[in-house]
Amino acid sequence: MKIVVIAETHVGEHRVALVPDMAAKLVASGLEVFVEADAGEEAGFTDDAYREAGVVVEANRNKLLGIADVVLSVQPPRVEDVAIMRSGSASISMLSPASQSTIVEALAEHGVTAFSMVLLPRTSRAQSMDALSSQSSLAGYKAVLMAANRLDKFFPMLITAAGTIPPARVLVLGAGVAGLQAIATARRLGAVVEAYDVRPAVKDEVKSLGARFLELNLETQEGEGGYAQAQSEAFLTRQRELMTEHVASNDVVITTASIPGRRAPLLVTALMVKSMHRGSVIVDMAAESGGNCELTRPGQVIEVDGVWIDGTSNIPSTVALHASQLYARNITNLLQYLGGEDKLKLDFDDEIIKGCCVTHAGQLVNERARQMMEAATAHQSLEKEVSR
Repeated sequence: MKIVVIAETHVGEHRVALVPDMAAKLVASGLEVFVEADAGEEAGFTDDAYREAGVVVEANRNKLLGIADVVLSVQPPRVEDVAIMRSGSASISMLSPASQSTIVEALAEHGVTAFSMVLLPRTSRAQSMDALSSQSSLAGYKAVLMAANRLDKFFPMLITAAGTIPPARVLVLGAGVAGLQAIATARRLGAVVEAYDVRPAVKDEVKSLGARFLELNLETQEGEGGYAQAQSEAFLTRQRELMTEHVASNDVVITTASIPGRRAPLLVTALMVKSMHRGSVIVDMAAESGGNCELTRPGQVIEVDGVWIDGTSNIPSTVALHASQLYARNITNLLQYLGGEDKLKLDFDDEIIKGCCVTHAGQLVNERARQMMEAATAHQSLEKEVSR
């Protein structure tokens, strides 16, 4: 079976889907591995490193796509790439059906079996393949460093002959994988941290990291698998009312709330931003899905009334080497789970395979992906109606 790793073409994407040590592992298992020339360059992996791992390095992208049994990438292949792939071949990537429906349709039309690392079930059996968690952890860490670099204060308390400087105060909204890593990092830097999540079950995790858990007078919003469910507008309105004073009293606010396939919930309004003191920083980790802050501009860092709002997109890509290493382990584990030296073994009764396989044999076979695409289409239609 021929495994092909293509170079990323998405603007701002510096990761690579497979690093040399994981490629060597696949080669040792009897697979043929090919990598597009310079695919790992921006993540710190040279073509020679791949060659030493037993990989064939090829500059002709179209040639690679034409011979591939499985194409590995971080971002999904472009529509023009899919057109070159053979019917019956497979793609494994961070395919997001809600925002990339055109690519999903192209994959189905050309008979490509597409697996999405985004839709991988969040179960104990799939933990070693969970790319969302591995990348979110890196993003949570980097978000705190971005905030510390922008803030005009020390994070830790500083005792000097000229007096004592109090520690910075950090508020983390959302205590999932990214939020917990943000809490841990901010605490290591010496900040006083408080955190909020709609799921009371994470209270002990937050406290174990040395942060204070905010308890607002709101009902529990815990969905399947222990993850936060989508909230009603009435809930979000009340939440914002109760959150205002906490946002105003902190130097840094890091927001992490996102729901796959939906617009990120609005947690920080323009009025709340106005209540923050000058020099404060908001890092909106949900910028790519609309942002948790009303004033966020995806991909930009802006200043509003002296408050910095960081909407940096694709934060994991800013630590491309480690992000690539973790993603490569996730994708290698999935590939080995799918098994076979000659072809992938697809058992659609298996919850992992069924959960992350989006297209197969010319059909959209994932009900969750279908729902995400329909919800995204409905949302776009509603926005067009509102803008008229």
